[in-house]
Amino acid sequence: MPAVAPTRSTVIARDAAPRPFVAMTVSEYPRDQQRVAIPQVEAQLVVRFGPTLPDGVDVHAMGPRRQVHRKFIRGGQRAVIARLRPGTYEAALGVSARELQGTPVPLETLWGAAHVQRLREHLIGAADIRSAGMLLDAAVSARTSRQNTVGVPPAFLHAALERLQVDSVGQVGRALGVSERQLRRVLHDALGLSPKTYTRLKRFASAVHAAQSHDDANWSAIAADTGYYDQAHLIADFHAIAGRTPRALLAELRESDRDIAVR
Repeated sequence: MPAVAPTRSTVIARDAAPRPFVAMTVSEYPRDQQRVAIPQVEAQLVVRFGPTLPDGVDVHAMGPRRQVHRKFIRGGQRAVIARLRPGTYEAALGVSARELQGTPVPLETLWGAAHVQRLREHLIGAADIRSAGMLLDAAVSARTSRQNTVGVPPAFLHAALERLQVDSVGQVGRALGVSERQLRRVLHDALGLSPKTYTRLKRFASAVHAAQSHDDANWSAIAADTGYYDQAHLIADFHAIAGRTPRALLAELRESDRDIAVR
C-alpha cells in the first residue's frame, strides 16, 4: 500500500442503519510514540499496516476494555479501527460477546486462515488506508449478511443501551416491558459487560469528550452534565479507569495525538 500524508482518527463510517460497525476510524503514526486510548464499550476489529508486520499487515479482534490502554507505537504504522455494533459480534466474528476479552485475538483464530488470507490479500492491494477501511467494511458486512440468524439480539437492545445512559436498569426494564433479570442477561450476552460497567464506561467517555471540547475544562460542570454525583466522584472514576487525575489524562491524550490528530 503506498504511503499517504500523515493524518489520524478520521471518522469514515458512522451509520444509523443496522450495519455491523458503529464507527470506523483510520489512524497514521508518523513517529514513534505512546498511544493512549480510552475504553470502548464495543468489540473492535483492528487492521494494522507497518514494515515490521508479516507481509506488512495483520488483522485482529478484541472485546471491550475496561481501562485506559497505553501502548508504544512504531512510527510508520497505520491502522483501521472498527467498532462493532452490539448484538452483531457472533455473526461478525463467530464468537459471543461473553467469549471476547480485551486482549487482541488474531482474526485467523475466529474466521479461519483461508478466509483471513483472502482479506489480507485485498488489504495489501488497497490503494490507501481509507480504501482498506472500505474493504474491511465490505468483508464483515458480507459475513454478517450470510449469518443474519446467528445470535440475533432482541429488538429492544439498542433502545435499552440508549436509555441506560440516563436511567437505571430497573427503570429501563419497566419502560421496555421486560424484567430486570432478563434485561441484565440480554445486555451481558450482547456486550460482554454488565449494565453497571457499560454505563460507567459510557459516562467516563462522555466526560473525556466534553473536556476535550474546551480549552479550559470546568470539571465540576462536566461532572454534573455527564451523570456523576459530583466532581469528587468524577475524579475517583478517572483514577480507577485511567490511573490519572482528569487534568493529567487530558494532557496525556493531547500529547498522544499531537502529531497525528487532524480533524
